[in-house]
Amino acid sequence: MRKFEATTIGIQQGNKVLFSDFEDDGDMWSGHGPRLIRQAIRFDTTFLQEPVVQVSLTMWDIAADANNRADISAEQITPDGFNLVFRTWGDTRVARVRAGWIAMGPVRGDDVWDV
Repeated sequence: MRKFEATTIGIQQGNKVLFSDFEDDGDMWSGHGPRLIRQAIRFDTTFLQEPVVQVSLTMWDIAADANNRADISAEQITPDGFNLVFRTWGDTRVARVRAGWIAMGPVRGDDVWDV
């Protein structure tokens, strides 16, 4: 269990289209080249320490004639942001992916003043 030493917990969330490779026969759709996308996500407000980040696929458009393989994760999490990473492999062909994320962690409360 992760415990935060703060009285105020902040929650930020968002969605990001990671790629749309079917339009130009990109690597994810053609099945050639790098099969990894890494996108930097920056938080609107900085957390006091590294937040807990949950990521998920909110849309994927994938070819039906091959195995469906996907891995999505949050890497290099800091109080300022994280890297959203999507991977596929083998004969999987992915046209588009949109990922959702939510980050929860301690933030500075409005009632905390510097004196």
